[in-house]
Amino acid sequence: MELKKNALKDSLKKHAQSYGIWNGINDSYAAEIAAGAGFDWVLIDGEHGTFNLQDIIVQAQAMSAYPVSIVVRPPSGDEVFIKRLLDGGIQSLLIPMVESKEQAEKLVQAMRYPPAGIRGVGTALARAAQWNRVNNYFQNADGEMCLIVQVESQKGYEALDEILEVEGVDGVFLGPADLAASMGYLGQPSHEEVVAKVKDALKRIRAAGKSAGTLAVTDALVKTYSEAGANFIGLAVDNLLLAKATRALVEKYKPSLKKDLSNTQY
Repeated sequence: MELKKNALKDSLKKHAQSYGIWNGINDSYAAEIAAGAGFDWVLIDGEHGTFNLQDIIVQAQAMSAYPVSIVVRPPSGDEVFIKRLLDGGIQSLLIPMVESKEQAEKLVQAMRYPPAGIRGVGTALARAAQWNRVNNYFQNADGEMCLIVQVESQKGYEALDEILEVEGVDGVFLGPADLAASMGYLGQPSHEEVVAKVKDALKRIRAAGKSAGTLAVTDALVKTYSEAGANFIGLAVDNLLLAKATRALVEKYKPSLKKDLSNTQY
């Protein structure tokens, strides 16, 4: 048995344009619906979603029958949890709140076996190695791991050029919502000053030879960020798609609800 090649890592190396969706609904049916829709990748959100480790593995198993890449965003860059995700068969991670070169370097090490890194050895228990059934797992595993770091604060933005120097970082993903909050624009990820910083960062990422990504949930932002260099774009969040679609449907028959507008937007 051979180790599965990481199509997302290959796509990022080529700077190919790809589109994905956030999976925040903790249910394997929701995972399959997203995986079979035609997106290039689906991101399981373990930071803001309700997923624990077992939930993430179940979601990944549900998606594995579909031609889509799976990305996981863990709650943090904790090296122990990263080890468990990799053993569980996850090859691509999006790590939130990366704010320094040193932090990025430690993340690279967490995704590699010694002597290049610090990943613990436990293939007898690992789905990733098919419980020691995968040929040459130790020789090939490091090369299939894909690390995307998320820059989503003023501090991270200021350290971006140093983060881009780190070998082993496959891409950098901008988080407009948290960046906006750190700039004093909480709840305004589309504020012109936030958009300007995201565009600047995307251009710098591509100039450094790495893939650049962000979440853009409107057509206008997709166009703006694509033109700035984004080639790894999240188009939607499954929770929001369901929330908006159900609300729009009921408003057709209960028009009075249209007056009950929320000012919480993303």
